[in-house]
Amino acid sequence: MLSFKDQHSVDVQLSFKKHSFALKPEHVLVVVLNNGNWLMTNHPTRGTEYPGGKVEKGESLEEAAIRETYEETGVVLKDLKWIAEYIVYTEEPFCKAVFTGKVERIEECPVSYETDGLFWLPVEEFGNEKNLSFHMMDEGMEAIRKKVIELEGERNN
Repeated sequence: MLSFKDQHSVDVQLSFKKHSFALKPEHVLVVVLNNGNWLMTNHPTRGTEYPGGKVEKGESLEEAAIRETYEETGVVLKDLKWIAEYIVYTEEPFCKAVFTGKVERIEECPVSYETDGLFWLPVEEFGNEKNLSFHMMDEGMEAIRKKVIELEGERNN
């Protein structure tokens, strides 16, 4: 388990083992690597980040991950895989499940009030992106990116 403080000095714990926390995930984050590019979206206030959001009533984590990715980017995912979960100890703590998947197809991005749509960020340009959301730069996200790169290498062998 990795423990760290985010960019706002809030305690965060990350685990690559399911059910590591007493608090169940009610949010999802989707980290997709496609042809050497990260699937990103531009949130109007937070900046460039991975797609994700809250799980709706009656929805599974997997369904939420697929829906949020589609709603924010127009990307339809296949081969969804759980990779991690993390808990953020804000005044009201919350837990997120992290998924990765393969791009099945890209549809015209639906009208969304949450993001500015699809953005592909080359792996080698990640550190140069000037508009990254604050949480994209912490050591937890770095560990998640490394895990996704490792999984992609396994899928391609």
